[in-house]
Amino acid sequence: MTSPHRATFTALAWVAAQIAYPLTDGAARDRVTIVVVLLSVATALLHAQAVRGIGYAAGFLLIVAGVGLVAEAVGTASGFPFGCYEYAHGRLGPELAGVPLLVPLAWVGGLYPIRMAAGIVCRGTGGQLALTVAGAVGWDLFLDPQMVNDGQWQWCSALPGLPGLAGIPYTNYLGWLAVTAVMTALVLVLERRCPVRTIAVGVPVAVLLWTWLGSALAHAAFLNLPVSAGYGLIGLGVVAVPMLLVVVRGPRVSGVGAPAARTG
Repeated sequence: MTSPHRATFTALAWVAAQIAYPLTDGAARDRVTIVVVLLSVATALLHAQAVRGIGYAAGFLLIVAGVGLVAEAVGTASGFPFGCYEYAHGRLGPELAGVPLLVPLAWVGGLYPIRMAAGIVCRGTGGQLALTVAGAVGWDLFLDPQMVNDGQWQWCSALPGLPGLAGIPYTNYLGWLAVTAVMTALVLVLERRCPVRTIAVGVPVAVLLWTWLGSALAHAAFLNLPVSAGYGLIGLGVVAVPMLLVVVRGPRVSGVGAPAARTG
């Protein structure tokens, strides 16, 4: 089985695990959360290996998880750059410096399809950087309310947040903007060293669309989080909508470097 096909398999398993999430609670939901993250990482890295090689997949993992871990460790210790917060302990597996190691891995699985979508929409590196960062912040408009609601972390900042999400300070989104900008800039450098080997955008396109529409549905209908459903639908839609328009129009997929693209 080739890497694109393995990525399809792990993506389908990831969707099944996400469907199970609102149907569980307590320790069972924690286990489902771990499975969701690990499957998202596997999908991202298998697809990255298929399109740019094992060096790119390893580099993407090292950059995103490494920067994510440093940012989270500094953030929990000092409140910078996200604001004052802390993780629940003993729920998501091994920890380092007060941060569950699953968390920097979640950055990997979540950022990859957004990065691919930005490459589909934009030719220039500046546009790709800006759209990746915007999409990552949009993704967090789903992620943070969901995880706070589940008690995976809590905020101790007195700073205000978005209307309806007052418990999550606005500094969180500024922190996401800054951290994902660093991650994406380093990934763009890596991509210059790891040219595209094959064009296969079906998996990341499907993953992003499921994240966008599936999360909105889950928040609104199953998790009792209608406000974050609306914010996330708009925020992640900043990258999902133009990506969908480009893919539907075809045949060019701009940022992945070829005049035509196949799914996979």
